[in-house]
This record gives sequence, structure tokens and C-alpha cells, in this order.
Amino acid sequence: MSQQMKAAVMKGIRKVEIENLPVPVPKEDEVLVRIKSVGVCGSDIHYFIEGRIGDYIVEPPFILGHECSGEVVEIGAGVKDLKPGDRVTMEPGIPCGKCENCRVGRYNLCPDVIFWATPPIDGSFCEYVAHPACFTYPIADQVSFEEAALVEPLSVGMYATRRARVEPGQTALVLGSGTIGLVTIEALLARGITKVIAVDVVDMRLQKAKELGAFYTINPQKEDVVKTVKDLTGNKGVHVVFETAGSVATTQMTVEVAKRGGKVVLIGLPSQAEFNFNIIKTIDKELDVLGIFRYANAYPGGVDLLNSGRVNLKSLITHRFPLEKAQEALLFAHEHKAESIKVVVNL
Repeated sequence: MSQQMKAAVMKGIRKVEIENLPVPVPKEDEVLVRIKSVGVCGSDIHYFIEGRIGDYIVEPPFILGHECSGEVVEIGAGVKDLKPGDRVTMEPGIPCGKCENCRVGRYNLCPDVIFWATPPIDGSFCEYVAHPACFTYPIADQVSFEEAALVEPLSVGMYATRRARVEPGQTALVLGSGTIGLVTIEALLARGITKVIAVDVVDMRLQKAKELGAFYTINPQKEDVVKTVKDLTGNKGVHVVFETAGSVATTQMTVEVAKRGGKVVLIGLPSQAEFNFNIIKTIDKELDVLGIFRYANAYPGGVDLLNSGRVNLKSLITHRFPLEKAQEALLFAHEHKAESIKVVVNL
């Protein structure tokens, strides 16, 4: 195997170049994986277009990408459960395993987590990565590498639905039908929630939500969301509302559409850190407001759902690019949101 690999390296705002870099050497508890597919995430786009997300600032050179899958080509001396040739997907966050959050199982809140493509940690837009075996999961033979890469966003939806403790018989509203909204719908359906309402301003995405199993869809440009939700729920509102669009308007709307005693689950990241939010109505309705930061202990379940055919991730993929056109892939995902759902880079 060559000691050099190709990598798509961010050199500045809206600028990615292909470079040759050394192939990483796996440690005793790591595996070396030949990357096959990488999904373009919204965070990748933010870093590519703006150079930052909040306090996380890109200092080029930097490698984007964290939704990925591939094939094991080498294992460390201490690895027992994986072998060369295994087809795998990788959980991109590596917690310290020692802090209070890690010890109680909420390792997504680990202050020292190493997360791919979050500055200053390089990501997976490259031919090879070394990764801990304990965060590397085998995929079934019938599962494509493209699908396996999307276990990452699926894990967000699964974690959000688990944190909300949704139960069959409840009604859920998902604000935003991009990738995270759609995988949240799939996670809800897998948990037995049959009444899922999807909202988006793009009809193509609403059609996809309908295909996946949403029982009703709403385009705010054509229908009043609050009125329609009340009509659909006997003027009560939904048991749980998931905000995935990351907009101020939909975040504010969550309080209006949740029923008394319901739950508001905030997944999307609004462009404004602070804005008006109806606290009086939140208190009057006794709403539980839950924040979602990535996920913890969700990957194994996501892999199991994918391996068993219980989720349809393949249909979310709308466009494909080779590694050599990673810059074009990022630009396309940014500029063509109305006609794309998930853009994938294949190696």
C-alpha cells in the first residue's frame, strides 16, 4: 500500500485543493479504514462558506467531512473484533472516557471530545483514516457504503427521539425536512410513531417526507402551520415537536404547536444565538424543552436499523461527486438546497 493518500484540503473560504498526505498509522486499539463514501453535512458547508461555527474557527489547512464509511485495511495489535476486509461505518466523535459526562453515558457532552471536522480536528475527506475500533461498526453486505455513511445523521434523529421518550400513539411534528428532519421522521416511525407531520418550504423535501411515511405535510408558504396543526389534532397541538430547520421563526413556532404538557426538542442551530421566545406560554403549557447536541449511544442502533432494512437512507441521496470535486460538492450543497437533500462524495 502506498504511504501517501489523496485528501481534499480546505485552504481558505470556498477553496479546497487535492493534496498528497501521509497515510495515518493505526495505534494498538485502532483500525485503518479506506474511505469509500462521505456525506456532506450542514456543518461542513458552514465551515466551507463562512470559516466558522460559533467559537469553532477554521485555520487552514483543514480537512472537512465526518459522515463516512469504508473498508478496514489494517488493524492495531490490540484489535480483536474487526479484521481487514470488514465493511464499516465510523462514529466520528472520540470522547475522553474519563470525565463525569462520559462516566454517566452522556459522552456527547465530553468537554475533551475529539470530533472529526470540528476545528482543529481534521475530518474524512481523504482516502484513509485511523480510528478507534470501539467506534467502528460493521455493516451488512447488502448495505451500500453511501447508506452506511448516513448512519451519522440518522444517529442524531435517533438520539433526539430517545431523549424525547416518544411513545406509540403520540403525534409528532418535524419542522424542517432536510436530512436531519427526514432521518428524525425515520427514527420516529421506527419507534412506532405513526402520526408524523412534516413541515418545509421545499415541496421536493415534503414529497420525500411523505414517501418515508409522514402522514401529513405542510408547506408554510401555502398553509398556516399553527392552524393546520390545531385542525389535525383537535385544537390540542402535538405531543412532541422537533425543530430541525435551524431558523428563528420555526424555533419560536415550537411553543405554539406543542400541546399542553408536551415537549419541544431543539436540534437545528439558528443563525441568531439570542431571540424572543415565549416563556410565559412555555410555562403555562408546562412544556419540556430539550436541547440536542450530536448523540450518544445511538450508532449501534442506527447500524442495526440500516442492516435490517428498517430505514431507507439510500433515498435521501440526491447527488454524488468524486473526491477530486469535493469543492464542487460543497458549493453545490450550499447553492442548490431546493433541489438536493444529501450530497455524497465517493472515493
